[in-house]
Amino acid sequence: MPIRQLSETMINQIAAGEVIERPASVVKELVENALDAGAGKVEIVTAGGGLNLIRVTDDGSGIPEPELALAIARHCTSKLTEDIHDIRSLGFRGEALPSIGSVSRLSIRSRTATSDSAAEIGIEGGRVLPVRPAAANRGTTVEVRDLFFATPARLKFMKGERAESSATSDVVKRIAIAFPAVRFTLAGSDRSTLELPATDDSAEGSLRRVAQVMGADFPDNSIAIDAMREGVHLTGHVSIPSFTRANALQQYAYVNGRPVRDKLIAGAIRGAFADVLPRDRHAVTVLFLTLDPAIVDVNVHPAKADVRFRDPGLVRGLIVGAVRQALADSGIRAATTGAAGMMAAFRPGAASYGHGGPANGHRSYEASYHASGSAGFDPARSPQRPLDMGFEGFDQRGLRENEQAAFDAGPLASADARAGQSEAAETLLGAVLGAARAQVHENYIVAQTRDSLIIVDQHAAHERLVYEALKNALHSRAVPSQMLLLPEIVDLPEEDAERLAMHSETLARFGLGIERFGPGAVAVRETPSMLGETNVQQLVRDLADEIADNDTVETLKGRLDKIAATMACHGSVRSGRLLKAEEMNALLRQMEATPGSGTCNHGRPTYIELKLADIERLFGRR
Repeated sequence: MPIRQLSETMINQIAAGEVIERPASVVKELVENALDAGAGKVEIVTAGGGLNLIRVTDDGSGIPEPELALAIARHCTSKLTEDIHDIRSLGFRGEALPSIGSVSRLSIRSRTATSDSAAEIGIEGGRVLPVRPAAANRGTTVEVRDLFFATPARLKFMKGERAESSATSDVVKRIAIAFPAVRFTLAGSDRSTLELPATDDSAEGSLRRVAQVMGADFPDNSIAIDAMREGVHLTGHVSIPSFTRANALQQYAYVNGRPVRDKLIAGAIRGAFADVLPRDRHAVTVLFLTLDPAIVDVNVHPAKADVRFRDPGLVRGLIVGAVRQALADSGIRAATTGAAGMMAAFRPGAASYGHGGPANGHRSYEASYHASGSAGFDPARSPQRPLDMGFEGFDQRGLRENEQAAFDAGPLASADARAGQSEAAETLLGAVLGAARAQVHENYIVAQTRDSLIIVDQHAAHERLVYEALKNALHSRAVPSQMLLLPEIVDLPEEDAERLAMHSETLARFGLGIERFGPGAVAVRETPSMLGETNVQQLVRDLADEIADNDTVETLKGRLDKIAATMACHGSVRSGRLLKAEEMNALLRQMEATPGSGTCNHGRPTYIELKLADIERLFGRR
């Protein structure tokens, strides 16, 4: 078959297949053009989910009449200098408008601030219409009708109107978070309207815009992030561990103001929250990365949603470290939504949880977690038995199950002694978790602060305390290792073997001793004692894959942390154990001093707070 030159229309339609996936892609490209033009107000109107109509109107700088023809020509742009590595705008490829015009009926009407009138140009399925005079205010209106009419096969892959409208709304929200000083409105054929009033570019204004998009609950249940490392600046907000979602749709990431869906950033967020969230729950995050455009490549894909960092390990380490530090520094906090759930349960007619409710939920989850997450770990047979690890600075006394017998309450104290205890308890009311008042169902501690009532799950809380102590002990010194009788030889691609050898010192700190064993192989001579019998071949290959992706060795650390979590569960105060008042108060004080103690090792809340105002509302006092 002879080689021939493709027509301009065919070239544009091929480009459209990469850039224009669905109506939401059109909205994204047009809104980005409006923002690059300095718009302070952007209005979007759709019909038929965007397949029948998309209209984007802005009050930006506009396009001069002589440049309208260039605006719809491929590879024509006003946003790119001679340096492809210095990209400081959202758009830069010069492909969006001609690609859209090749598969739809497109019209552009624009007027600059210095022009007395507007001008309009159109494209129908790739056929350019002549420029003509028009009436319009300052700015640009781009109208797209009958999307994909020129490529009807693409229409078969579109989802329903509601799904396409939802995707468009998500695109607008993602962009709007990065531009709080711009007013956005989105109106659809179902008469629903999304309005995002402009705030300002300050930190407070940015958070108000985030609240507009993610809900008013987010600011009260979030932690501010602000960190810098080697010229990379990370800012934003992440949710506290007890405020989560069932999916990752409310995780927003931006690189130099550009919304991205980057696997490295998503993986770093998962890693940062690994210790405090259940495996089926996701944090809510808004993170902004600001760095030199020369060290990030945004020209990876025509849709510009993917990016590549010159030093991915630096970026991942910054995100993980900053989020973990922020979680540790934020102290103990309960989600404000927990009180709403408690109040709903108290109201007349609330559904009963029955046998599968909260009273048994933690233990059933815990059982399934240990059944799946700690396969191969038997505390009785482990070379390093739980809570007998010999780490300095960790007090193991009083944690074993046979030392947790119910206390004998003994004779009641005298009236004077009880009065003295009451006075001491009063001083604790100002603490975050207050003073313990009672223990109910031999598992829940009821505490009082000056303005709230707090219920603590004693087993979940102490499990977290023991886990954090184990982790601190585990990572404060080299992990004990056991010598293999015969070294395990692992065959790997040469590049993987080289990467492992480069990280051998770090791996040794975690108890894994490896060394090169000829070309394309490593010899494993020691493994962490805590792992007991383990699949060395699979562990080494998993580490090699992780180092290739992220330049980290978190896989091994994660496995050791899982063992520590299992050991913490075996060594924590069990449900059904009676506690004295001083023990309950001691547990509350330890929770206040331990980072992450608002959730247990499995991500469930360790306590719920109900404000006095909420209690009074339940009884009709407010």
